[in-house]
Amino acid sequence: MRLLLFANGMFQDGAMVRRHARALPPPRIVCADGGALLAEALGFFPETIIGDFDSLTAAQVARFTAAGAEIIRHPPEKDETDLELALEFALSLQPASITILGALGARIDQTLANIQLLCLPDLGELPALLVDGAQSLQLLRPGSYRIAGRAGDTISLLPLTDAAKGIRTRGLRYALRDESLTLGPARGISNVMLAGTAEVALAEGLLLLAHTVGRA
Repeated sequence: MRLLLFANGMFQDGAMVRRHARALPPPRIVCADGGALLAEALGFFPETIIGDFDSLTAAQVARFTAAGAEIIRHPPEKDETDLELALEFALSLQPASITILGALGARIDQTLANIQLLCLPDLGELPALLVDGAQSLQLLRPGSYRIAGRAGDTISLLPLTDAAKGIRTRGLRYALRDESLTLGPARGISNVMLAGTAEVALAEGLLLLAHTVGRA
């Protein structure tokens, strides 16, 4: 099962959104609070809505309930964000992949917190992407990964630990050959795919892979 998770942040349509949101088979839809309105605007029915419901009016909640949506309400005073709660629920459904839309926005703190949710241990090896406009963000743990795209797409690799070590790439203009990327320097930004596929392998640490359709 493919799962789309809608957050309540800013949203841009674009090539990467269309690639992942409109793919077949049809996905299961889970929404974090006001993300239900984004799902509805894109033509998806919010099957489950989770949060403290500070972003939806009582009338909107009633409308979604009457249409058959499952409502899971949490108190406003909680340790988790609505998106984290929705992601935990999504994982309980044991999907094959999770694509998160609407997770970026004007609040930098919220945006960074949403990106860091990709580091949740419970995600394990499950493919999980944050997608917005022409970009996707994916966490790379130690292992090997195949990137599907087109020649000319932009690939950036950003360490999320003090150092990401033993990085090897194939199919990128600027190759890394068993090298490290460390917090601070921006060496991993704006690499370029040479063909429709590329590979990234990582021995130690965590990497955030940003994939932009075309030239970023």
